[in-house]
Amino acid sequence: MNLFNRIASAIFDVVLAPLGHTRPWFDLLVWPVLAGIVALLVYKAISNQAGITRAKNAIQVNLLEVVLFKDDLRTVLPATARALGNNMLYLGHNILPMVVMFAPMTAILVQIVSNYGYAPLPVGETTMLVLQLDEDVPGVSPTDVTLVLPAGVSLDAPPVRTADGEVAWRLRMDEPGDHVLKIEAGGTTEEKLLQVGGAARKVSPLRTKSWEAFLYPAEAVPSADSFAESIRVDRRDQDLGVFPAGESGILAWFFGFSLLAGLLLKDRFGVTL
Repeated sequence: MNLFNRIASAIFDVVLAPLGHTRPWFDLLVWPVLAGIVALLVYKAISNQAGITRAKNAIQVNLLEVVLFKDDLRTVLPATARALGNNMLYLGHNILPMVVMFAPMTAILVQIVSNYGYAPLPVGETTMLVLQLDEDVPGVSPTDVTLVLPAGVSLDAPPVRTADGEVAWRLRMDEPGDHVLKIEAGGTTEEKLLQVGGAARKVSPLRTKSWEAFLYPAEAVPSADSFAESIRVDRRDQDLGVFPAGESGILAWFFGFSLLAGLLLKDRFGVTL
């Protein structure tokens, strides 16, 4: 996962934000359109276009039978069954291109969210830093964990330690900067970046060993023998102006706008959907 995230980030750190992170509209418009075009090209190359056309035509014929002979049950029931069968066939023709497109589409979306989903925390605000210990790594308990803070970040309340291996600290942002928080336990140290103040930039709310590491590529995944299962910092969404903000907002916008672009351009690329 670390290798994939490093490669993807190295590529997208160059191609994303050509106008800077303060102008997210460029990437939020361009990349969904590019994704829609790539989806059309993939769809045309690997889908059964003739089969899709036949299935769509058959569905239309079956539905027309239902409308024209709605009073004849012996005609309506078989036509309905054929329409359902052709619909399943149509869906089957769409499975392969959807599977092929899932990984690259998700990788692009993850990088866009990483760059534009979150804002640096403002100076003077408090946030929660939460460590979840890995229960499969023995020898470390919540009482063994200590937090070392850099200048510019201070502890706002004593840590809270739970029986299920979670430790939480409330922190206060005193100075702007990209601060490195250090969590020590069992003779080893894990770090978490904390971006405070300044211009909009790439921000990571989570480091984790789980599959979610794919969704948060800005920081390295903890090693397999690390005491940390995850390290999370509460974040605020970046203001994207007229665009929907946060993970869910960018997700909805990206897929919605790329779908619209694909529908508008499908005839130009000669693709049957």
